[in-house]
Amino acid sequence: MTRINLLPWREKLREERKKAFLITLGIVVGIAGVILFVGDRIVNSGISAQSARNSYLKEQIAGLDRELAEIRALREQKEAINERMAVIEDLQGTRPIIVRLFDELVRTLPEGVYYQLVRRTDNSITLEGVAESNSRVSALMRSLDDSEWFADPDLRGVSAVPSSDAQGIQQNGRNQFELTVNVTTPTLPGAE
Repeated sequence: MTRINLLPWREKLREERKKAFLITLGIVVGIAGVILFVGDRIVNSGISAQSARNSYLKEQIAGLDRELAEIRALREQKEAINERMAVIEDLQGTRPIIVRLFDELVRTLPEGVYYQLVRRTDNSITLEGVAESNSRVSALMRSLDDSEWFADPDLRGVSAVPSSDAQGIQQNGRNQFELTVNVTTPTLPGAE
């Protein structure tokens, strides 16, 4: 029988297959490398785009925070101005009332009574003065009580003030008094 040696042919075929496998493996590794490179570039570009968006949003948020701080400051200024305006309006509104109170103090003052001190605290007026007699002090209290602008007169004290006549003789003719009265604002007809 003849012997045919097939080993070199098989060896050659094996080397060709090995070479084809290595080439295929190289191509696959190259394609995988390209795919990884492209994927990495896509992911990095997405990350950088998102970072740019995030930084833009942070800048916009910081700008809005500054605007909110300005708005708060403007609101505080507005409230302060409104408070000042309210005080001014209150003063403007009470200006005629003060004149009316002085006018009413003069109208209720009976003959023979003189004020030495008039002091207002909130809605209370303290009156200190001199009267010719106790009956004049009583008349003053009645007229204050009858007034629409005053209420609840309260006599704090009455004391005799010694006086001397032309010959130096002391007489008890005058009385010094102190009283307080509450201020009320009468309602005008049709003011409701």
